[in-house]
Amino acid sequence: MHRMHLITLAAATAAFIVGCGSDPKPEPNVASAATTASDANRGAAPQKRADVATPTSGSIQIDDKILKACGNIPTAHFAFDSAKLEADASSALDALAKCFTTGPLAGRSMLLTGHADPRGEVEYNMGLGQRRAGSVAGFIETRGLAKAHVSTTSRGSQDATGTDEEGWARDRKVNVTLAE
Repeated sequence: MHRMHLITLAAATAAFIVGCGSDPKPEPNVASAATTASDANRGAAPQKRADVATPTSGSIQIDDKILKACGNIPTAHFAFDSAKLEADASSALDALAKCFTTGPLAGRSMLLTGHADPRGEVEYNMGLGQRRAGSVAGFIETRGLAKAHVSTTSRGSQDATGTDEEGWARDRKVNVTLAE
């Protein structure tokens, strides 16, 4: 009888352990993510400045309309799994702020959209995207652009298409577009 209780207890414990294990996170569906991204960007100029020179950093990608008005602005980066701007961001964001405060786009507004790669939870990625956009907004506002001219939002990992380190680096970004 004692042996029967031990076998039952062992079986129940094994079932509990197996039942409590989590399923592995499924790989992102690249086709549907690409469709979502293309649907969201329909009519927008294609991003030609995807930066892969620093494969673990994210980048700030500036819309072609802004680049045409402001001239060439260097690429700025932020650290992996972070909203902290890297050292190279200063000159790029200074140039962007100048263009919107005293340059050709003075008086215009910008929209900053933060993104994340697909490896975190949905809520975490949405928050990280928002913090990235907020970090860029905060920097630009310290350079004289009024808060009323800067809007931020997050897409989290909704538009992510990366399946490797290089692709995930492209997913980690802040897009800068003209607010219309």
